[in-house]
Amino acid sequence: MRLLIVGTLKGQLTTATKIAMENGASVTHAEAIEQAMAVLRGGKGADLLLVDVALDIRDLVMRLEAEHIHVPIVACGISNDARAAVAAIHAGAKEYIPLPPDPELIAAVLAAVANDSRDLVYRDEAMGKVIKLAQQIAGSDASVMITGESGTGKEVLARYVHSRSNRAKRPFISINCAAIPEHLLESELFGHEKGAFTGAVARRIGKFEEASGGTLLLDEISEMDVRLQSKLLRAIQERVIDRVGGTKPVPVDIRIIATSNRNLSEAVREGTFREDLLFRLNVVNLKIPPLRDRPADILELAQHFAKKYADANGVPLRPISAEARRVLTSNRWQGNVRELENTIHRSVLMAQGDEIGPDAIVTPDGDRLDLAKTAPAVAHATFAAEQVTRALVGRTVADVERDLILETLKHCLGNRTHAANILGISIRTLRNKLNEYADGGIPITPAGSGDGQRFMAAG
Repeated sequence: MRLLIVGTLKGQLTTATKIAMENGASVTHAEAIEQAMAVLRGGKGADLLLVDVALDIRDLVMRLEAEHIHVPIVACGISNDARAAVAAIHAGAKEYIPLPPDPELIAAVLAAVANDSRDLVYRDEAMGKVIKLAQQIAGSDASVMITGESGTGKEVLARYVHSRSNRAKRPFISINCAAIPEHLLESELFGHEKGAFTGAVARRIGKFEEASGGTLLLDEISEMDVRLQSKLLRAIQERVIDRVGGTKPVPVDIRIIATSNRNLSEAVREGTFREDLLFRLNVVNLKIPPLRDRPADILELAQHFAKKYADANGVPLRPISAEARRVLTSNRWQGNVRELENTIHRSVLMAQGDEIGPDAIVTPDGDRLDLAKTAPAVAHATFAAEQVTRALVGRTVADVERDLILETLKHCLGNRTHAANILGISIRTLRNKLNEYADGGIPITPAGSGDGQRFMAAG
């Protein structure tokens, strides 16, 4: 974890600095917003900003957004001024901490906001084989491809490999190739020079340079545009990158780990992924089985999440009853560990009495998991698909495709990820289609709240 403290309260933040460093974090200080921006542009990066509430936090948030720098902010101040705290939250801070900080409070905020508490939890032999292979290759610099369904814990395993490598004390930098618009991804990866394009107000170091000496995780690499893949291939082969607008190559020293929830061999056949890039990345393939294929992990993870969320919500730790365990192990867990985690979080909040019983194992809308029918989004999408196919004769393929995509998205309540999975296309393809329809004046269902949720998972 990398902590950047912004402001003139360094003396008051000794505790925060000490706790962060004790947990293996590196700490950098900047006295003003402009200095902080220079640090972030310069490649040192940060997982969390701890900012003096007396500074203009709204201006900082706007600057970060303008330069597409994504990092959470926690405001802090030496007074208990409620107005200042509220103003900081409204400006974009995630939390407010009074100073001098309580050690337990600062530790909790650092862990929660920076999401630095991912645990590797497993018991099933199927997962054990994957971990054994990960341990065998962790010490090398070989590129690694981690594959598996969405929600199985690919990023957690990537961090595990990094933590056992010779680069463990160096940066671990992650970038989600599906979450960043295509026209910005090149700059995010390779950086840019001042004036390289509209909005490039200063030189910006990209993820390759930021990760130099450490590990770069290319999450969901299958969603990267094929044209950018050629530049990525050169960077991996030659260990040099070209900043956007740059005039000379920049050497980098990194290990590459990539993840994908798609079959990349099929993507190669479809022409959406370069075969030579796949060969370069896929030196070792760590294939994570879906949760339904590693049943021993279900209860191990359930108990882990039950403790985690009991502690987080200040409620007693209740054991999971035998009947509730039966419900958990008989479920298919289409959303894998992410879905299980959310289910156990709900059960901790819903449980009554001395145990977590089956009545507390519920879906998001409150139905018992073992009594719930097909998920509404899937049922609605299926119904929409049936309606679309009733009147195919006399219509163009493009028209049918458009209606199918829009109706599926509508009945998935705008959730792009669910819609793409149901339609059998990549999230990038779906977004490109939606942009095309929007440019044509067709209304698009707004994105729902279910996309891109982060998770803590078995690795």
